[in-house]
Amino acid sequence: MQKRKRKTNKPVAQAAGARSQAMTAPKTILGRLEGMLRRPEGATIDQIAKALDWQLHSVRGAISGSLKKKLGLTVVADKIAGGDRVYRIVS
Repeated sequence: MQKRKRKTNKPVAQAAGARSQAMTAPKTILGRLEGMLRRPEGATIDQIAKALDWQLHSVRGAISGSLKKKLGLTVVADKIAGGDRVYRIVS
């Protein structure tokens, strides 16, 4: 006896949209860090630490060790008027 497959009542467009959104969301913490640094406005150390629930020295270590050295990405830091540094990944 064979089991029949159940049909879902979801529209095809909705299912495809959910899949594409899931593909773009980073699955690792380093992926989330990279995503924050790839934004046009970049991110400060404090913003990253709060978003990832990391300590400040861990953020700086991940940027220099994992992103710069291991992945070979170019990360630049610009100082803004408030005294904070904004970090970005340059393509």
